[in-house]
Amino acid sequence: MTTMTDAAASDALRTAGLKATAPRRSVLRVLETHKHADAAEVFAAVRDDLPDTSLQAVYGVLGALTEAGLVRRIEPAGSPARYERRVGDNHHHVVCTSCGAVEDVNCVIGHAPCLTPSNTSGFSIQTADVTFWGLCPACQATA
Repeated sequence: MTTMTDAAASDALRTAGLKATAPRRSVLRVLETHKHADAAEVFAAVRDDLPDTSLQAVYGVLGALTEAGLVRRIEPAGSPARYERRVGDNHHHVVCTSCGAVEDVNCVIGHAPCLTPSNTSGFSIQTADVTFWGLCPACQATA
């Protein structure tokens, strides 16, 4: 896996209408290699580059990046919110019920949204968020 360069992070931020600050660039680079990371994991990785940063600052950056569409926030039940760089394709997730590992699952069938509700109650549906639950290969091996 390639690591996002500082220049690429700056370009992505500016294209999204955000200032290319050091914390934003650092969080984007971290999320390129730490898929489905929670804020604490991002904070721990960002501290290597920015030792004076805070967890609150990381939460603020994650919120801004999510709002700008550069990051997707997912919220598996019973786990803190997690963040990923894979955006815009309406994919889903599989979560291990034992260790909490999260992996991507491509849309099952058709175009986004890949699921059509039987009744929309007048809503205009844009995405479908599906979470599959089960045991990951490592937990299956120890079960």
